[in-house]
Amino acid sequence: MGGPGLNLADRRCRPHPAGAAPLTGEALGAYADQVPDWRVVDDHELSKTFLFPDFHTALAFVNLVGALAEEEGHHPDLHLAWGRVDVRTSTHDAGGLTENDFILAAKVDRAFFRR
Repeated sequence: MGGPGLNLADRRCRPHPAGAAPLTGEALGAYADQVPDWRVVDDHELSKTFLFPDFHTALAFVNLVGALAEEEGHHPDLHLAWGRVDVRTSTHDAGGLTENDFILAAKVDRAFFRR
């Protein structure tokens, strides 16, 4: 979807084709290797916890991720707590993980490290 050598964070999420299967096996592993700090949960979702020094900074990150998700048209589940944001993503239409989830994960990481 993005061309050789193009970082996942530089790609754009695209609508998932109806009936297309989620990633599995080696393809899933190859994408997971590109976002090593994210956990693949039951081959169904990606999950990562981000830590912050206070509630205000965590809330600002939630708003940043929300804006990013709107821009990409791919929306993760976000859980905000004092000094912590849990991000989970999967492609509901596919019933699992697609390239879009990994693109979003890479973009969320980039936003975290650039803030």
